[in-house]
Amino acid sequence: MSFQPVKFYQTGTFTVGNRLLAAEERSVQANMRRTNSINSGHRACQGCGEALGARYAIDAAMEATGKRLIAANATGCLEVFSTPYPETSWQVPWIHSLFGNTAAVATGIAAAMRVKGRSDIRVVAQGGDGGTTDIGFGCLSGMFERNDDVLYLCYDNGAYMNTGVQRSSATPAAARTATTMAVGEPPGNVFGQGKDLPAIAMAHGIPYVATATVAELRDLEAKVRRAMEFRGARYLHIFVPCPLGWGHAAHDTIRIARLAKETGVFPVFEAERGEVVSVSKIRRQLPVEEYLRPQKRFAHLFGKAPRADLIARIQEIADRNIRRYGLVDG
Repeated sequence: MSFQPVKFYQTGTFTVGNRLLAAEERSVQANMRRTNSINSGHRACQGCGEALGARYAIDAAMEATGKRLIAANATGCLEVFSTPYPETSWQVPWIHSLFGNTAAVATGIAAAMRVKGRSDIRVVAQGGDGGTTDIGFGCLSGMFERNDDVLYLCYDNGAYMNTGVQRSSATPAAARTATTMAVGEPPGNVFGQGKDLPAIAMAHGIPYVATATVAELRDLEAKVRRAMEFRGARYLHIFVPCPLGWGHAAHDTIRIARLAKETGVFPVFEAERGEVVSVSKIRRQLPVEEYLRPQKRFAHLFGKAPRADLIARIQEIADRNIRRYGLVDG
C-alpha cells in the first residue's frame, strides 16, 4: 500500500490538515523548516505539475540526507524555467547537464564523492520524459547496469513541452501534440509505441524503482525517503500534468494526476530488485473518459464524431495496468 497515515481526506490545503497530526507524521511541505529547494520566482507556467514534483521530491531528499545533496539537471522545462541566466531558483548544489547525459554527469559526481571519501553526500539526477525516455536513454541504462549510487527522478509530462509540445516516447496513445496531430487514422499519437520506463528500470534489477504522482504528496515523499535508504541505482518516475501541453485548466493539475491513478492509466507502485513489493490501490475505479475529457489533447475523441473505439482501446490499456499490478481488490 502507499504511504498514507492520514485517515481523513480534506479538500483544502495540506497545511491545515497537518496541524491535526503529530509532528513526526506531518509532510515535509508542512514543515516551516523545509528547504524550499526550488524557491519562488521561477518562470514555470501556472499550475505546472513539474514545478510541484521537483519541489516535493528535492525537499524530501534534502530532509532524508540531512541537507547533504547534489543535483544534476537535464536540459528541459525544469532547467529553463528555474535558471534563466543569470538567475536561479535552486537552493541546493545544482549542475545543468546536456539534454541526454544527466545520468552520466550524476554518476561522475557520485564517483568524485566516493574518491573524496564523502559517502554522506548523496546525488540525484533529474529530467523530463524527453531527456529520460528518449535522448538520455542510453546514459540512464548505463547508470542502471553499473548500479551507480544515484537516484534518478523522471518528471513525466508526456511530451517535449519546452520546445513546443512535440511527441516523446512517453506520449500516450491518441494524444494530440505538435508532431502527432489530430488527423488521419487513427488521429493523434499512434497506439503501440513508446517505452514503459519503470518496467525497463525494473528489468535492470536495480535496488529500487517506484512511481508516484503529485496528487499523493505523502506517498511521493515516502518513496524519496525509501529510495535514500538504498545504495546503488534508484529510479522514481513522477507523473506531472502540464496544463499548457495537455490543455487542461491550471487549477486541475492535482485532479488530473489523481484521475490518472484512479482510472488505472498510471499505475502507482514500488519495486525492489525487479520485484513489485507494494502498490497504491485504486480507491474508486473510474472510466478513462473521466481522465481524458478535461484535456484538450484528447478533444478529438469527443467531437462531432466521437471515437468510442479509441477510447475503448485506452480503457483496455488501463484495465491491463490494473490486472498487471493488482490495483483493484477482488
